[in-house]
Amino acid sequence: MPRFRSILDTMPAYKPGKAVVSPDGRSHKLSSNESPYDPLPSVVEAIAEGARQVHRYPDPAAVELTEAIAERFGVPFEHIALGAGSVTVAQQLFETVGEPGAEVVYAWRSFEAYPLLADLAGVTSVQVPLKGEDHDLDAMAEAINERTRMVFVCNPNNPTGTSIRTRELVSFLDRVPDDVLVVLDEAYREYVRDEDVPDGLTLYRDRPNVCVLRTFSKAYGLAGLRVGYVVGHEPVAAAVRKTIIPFAVNHLAQIAAIASLRAEDELLERVDAVVKERTRVREALISQGWTVPPTEANFVWLRLGDRTLDFAGTCGLEGVAVRPFAGEGARVSIGSPEANDAFLTAAAAFRAG
Repeated sequence: MPRFRSILDTMPAYKPGKAVVSPDGRSHKLSSNESPYDPLPSVVEAIAEGARQVHRYPDPAAVELTEAIAERFGVPFEHIALGAGSVTVAQQLFETVGEPGAEVVYAWRSFEAYPLLADLAGVTSVQVPLKGEDHDLDAMAEAINERTRMVFVCNPNNPTGTSIRTRELVSFLDRVPDDVLVVLDEAYREYVRDEDVPDGLTLYRDRPNVCVLRTFSKAYGLAGLRVGYVVGHEPVAAAVRKTIIPFAVNHLAQIAAIASLRAEDELLERVDAVVKERTRVREALISQGWTVPPTEANFVWLRLGDRTLDFAGTCGLEGVAVRPFAGEGARVSIGSPEANDAFLTAAAAFRAG
């Protein structure tokens, strides 16, 4: 047999959200953090027109898309690096610091891809337990040492939905050494309504060791096309660009992202609708007797412990797929009102049972 890296023997595969079907044929996939809405007609039209050029390689530098992002957020062109979804950009970031002995600090539980990406990059994960459902920033700061090369801060956090406020995040950033890169993973930024949750793009500008990671997969509804980006000072963005696979952001993905930015006002109306449903679902769960932490993302989190898989099974009987983390809890994405009602019925049944 060929000889492979030993880490592959112990590294679990990433598990995407699965769909389930109820005995009567219903199916609501709330196990993945996707938009419940179809792409906007203007975006579909742009994709259809762009399909006429798929026999050509895409622009490897994605210049037009980079210019559109720079203009939208008021950041320099040179501060942007792209990748095939934010998880791939995260992988690129891990590769920029990955070498024997390097450590990367992040909260746990947080985005489940972090440990996989760390293992693949050959760096050591330093997982700092959450304090309740929140980042323990004091403990994370104390975990930083001379071997630390990067810190990930997922805000809002996946899967708990909880957020870090401005004062505590700024205080944390002040404690991080200048030669340690801090990645503010803001995949759910568009769903934030708490004004005290900082926009990372306002924090990175005078901090050369801070960058912001974002995606078109969630609020912009392009999960199937894979477009993500990082905004950081030029040395950071340049390092990330060096690790990208050539042509990683395909032609249709670039076109769709540009079209989505142009239709942003219409897209954000859909985000507002998801936020309203998020509030409705959380309040309904609380009225059923559940403890649900405040969430600024497009999902809710239920701490279930050893009941987690049983809960997922009950939801499955209603045709609702949730994202269970065995022994910990379940993350449930906000879907259509019909899907959310089916989930609430399942949650009530589980409480009653």
